[in-house]
Amino acid sequence: MPPITPRFFDKERTIADANFNRWLLPPAALAIHLCIGMAYGFSVFWLPLSKALGIKESIACEAGSGFFQALISTQCDWNIATLGWVYTLFFVFLGCSAALWGGWLEHVGPRKAGVVSALCWCNGMLISALGVHYHQFWLLLLGSGVIGGIGLGLGYISPVSTLIKWFPDRRGMATGMAIMGFGGGAMIGSPLAVTLMKHFATPTNVGVEATLVIMAAIYFVFMMTGALGYRIPPAGWKPHGWSAPQKDSSNTMITQGHVHVKNIFKIKQFWLLWGVLCMNVSAGIGIIGMSSPMLQEVFGGQLISVDTPFAALDKTQLAACASIAAGFTALLSLFNIGGRFFWASLSDKMGRKLTYCVFFVVGALLYISIPGSADAGNRPLFVAAFCLILSMYGGGFSTAPAYLADLFGTQMVGAIHGRLLTAWSTAGILGPVIVNYMREYQLAQGIPLEQVYNQTMLILASMLAIGFVCNVLIRPVDDKWFMTDAELAEEKRLAHEKIAVTKSVPQISATNQFSNIAVVFMAWLAIAIPLLWGIYKTLANVVKFFS
Repeated sequence: MPPITPRFFDKERTIADANFNRWLLPPAALAIHLCIGMAYGFSVFWLPLSKALGIKESIACEAGSGFFQALISTQCDWNIATLGWVYTLFFVFLGCSAALWGGWLEHVGPRKAGVVSALCWCNGMLISALGVHYHQFWLLLLGSGVIGGIGLGLGYISPVSTLIKWFPDRRGMATGMAIMGFGGGAMIGSPLAVTLMKHFATPTNVGVEATLVIMAAIYFVFMMTGALGYRIPPAGWKPHGWSAPQKDSSNTMITQGHVHVKNIFKIKQFWLLWGVLCMNVSAGIGIIGMSSPMLQEVFGGQLISVDTPFAALDKTQLAACASIAAGFTALLSLFNIGGRFFWASLSDKMGRKLTYCVFFVVGALLYISIPGSADAGNRPLFVAAFCLILSMYGGGFSTAPAYLADLFGTQMVGAIHGRLLTAWSTAGILGPVIVNYMREYQLAQGIPLEQVYNQTMLILASMLAIGFVCNVLIRPVDDKWFMTDAELAEEKRLAHEKIAVTKSVPQISATNQFSNIAVVFMAWLAIAIPLLWGIYKTLANVVKFFS
């Protein structure tokens, strides 16, 4: 292995040789995505942090204290609503950083972007630990929210372009494997954080500070290993025995050209796909955060075989319902993760456009069915509907990069994907606002607690209908938007692909493609162990739901 010097991270140093096995790329991407995916699980810190000073009970701030006082106050605990701003900043800065630095990523390559992502994400956690130590909330916002959010954005898009170029024959499956990791990050990180907090907790400390430090160290090792494992294929490389679809083939949605990211905002297909992703994510993300209270409020005592509405349950009964609802949330997380791989892989056969049509048509019908199954007290149908909805929510994320590559080409798909993720930032605000404020509005109108989500489900179904229209309107990109041969050559020069072009293009044979099986096996095993542990912990909660 060459010494790790500043030039070691240059894109030219990551060009693979003829013996490189492309199946080493997905575990490298998963090593990063499983770490940054802990953003979904940061809520496990909220309750302990809301008692960081009081330990057993929260110390309330003085009456009239506002958000800005909470930023620097050391005399009272933070409330959960205030802590939720860290979660909001995660996804705002994820979308913004991906959009701003997507073009830079294409030029410097995935290795350097992965290293920067690791530094931002892990140092962000360390700064947050410092914020917990000094009880300064602004340090949490700066550390995890801003710096960590930038790490999220760079880490999320770092493998996309590379995977699509290594797997032109299986674009959906390749991106599905990586983005599945982002959905699964909380499945591993949340129980790990809970275990560490219990270990480090003392009568005078809730254990969050030490937990953040330990997790930052673990994540740094995994993320750096993943970043150093990235390789890019030589220009012109293709899998053995595979040939690119011809322009006159039946699938006219797959282009042979390449669009420059600087023109992407001028192309209507981009904005239609932006609307597709925004509507799909808004409808799904709005119910993720409310899944546990929704199940409890809709079914109430039925969850524990008691014919009593939720509002009339005592503390013991409420605790029992909350335990069952945790299993429901865990079940949804499994479908969210599995859907990212299943639907993206299926899109390789069905096509991206048809796959999204299924998301919107089936998803809207499921949302419409939910009030009926809730009124009938049919818990299996209610749960099944949400499981399918969450699988398609996850599938929408993992299918989007392949859809972009089909429409706009692969040369700058990572940068274009970064721009598209601003739809996620928008949806991260729009979805929860609709669900939460509609609930409050319904309660203010005197609607019974078990019926407050009925109108919300119809609104979410309407959002999917809008997404369906956007998807149907997507057509192949006009030839005028594609780079000329001269422009493409210049872009390749800026992307440091000149060295690869001057070399003979190695065509990896079927024998070499499956060589070094031991190395591939060990790489996947390193990812499988924590992933299986996370699945085991999640299934333990799921069992509570069904028992």
